[in-house]
Amino acid sequence: MPSVVIDNKKYHYSAGVPQIDFNQAILFVHGAGGSHRHWIYQVAGLGQKYLTLAVDLPGHGESEGNACNEIDDYSSFIYDFVERVLGTPFYLAGHSMGGAIAMHFATRFPEMLKGLILIGTGARLRVAPAILNAFAAGQTFTEFVHLAYCSNAEAELLNQARQEMANTDPEIYYNDFLACDRFDIMDRLQAIKAPALVVGAAEDRLTPPKYSTFLADNISNARLHIIARAGHMMMLENPTETNQLIEEFIEE
Repeated sequence: MPSVVIDNKKYHYSAGVPQIDFNQAILFVHGAGGSHRHWIYQVAGLGQKYLTLAVDLPGHGESEGNACNEIDDYSSFIYDFVERVLGTPFYLAGHSMGGAIAMHFATRFPEMLKGLILIGTGARLRVAPAILNAFAAGQTFTEFVHLAYCSNAEAELLNQARQEMANTDPEIYYNDFLACDRFDIMDRLQAIKAPALVVGAAEDRLTPPKYSTFLADNISNARLHIIARAGHMMMLENPTETNQLIEEFIEE
């Protein structure tokens, strides 16, 4: 995997570089406890046409550093990352916590963005105390896997999710969910001026469709789409429709 050094720490990312000339770049940011692997279908599929990057946030995946407990710190990291790796206006895509990071970034550095892609996220991301308490105690919250996927999700996806959770330090989840719990941009969505694609899922139990509807209603230049057969991890559950929506948004 390619990597970049920021403040003497190495941060990894996956990349898709098309064989043809391209003039658009998309940076994908994963959610709480995740990694670049949550975007494998987007990096590979959309990477045939656009430059696609999926970063491992600090302390996640193969990246060094420590997980942050404030969305502001993650958005500062994204600024440092794109300054070194992209250096050109780009599309910023975020899932769940990654969507919070993307929105926060858009209010701070609007001149760097061509557009936002907000997937399974919300303007406020309160976390159930039971989830926070479990990870704070160094335990895993295994029920989270079932909440993250739709009722008919493939067994392989569920097994991969369980393995990923088992291999991730609970402290990473705790810091991420604490950052989510503290996040609230409900009264500042009008400050987002970048064109936005908001994608929700009909069976999302963590950020239900009403979260996506609220974003689309309150971001001035936003379009909304709800994927019918998917849960919170819609980009893994239904990558074909997710990729098609992103491509249509960029091309239009």
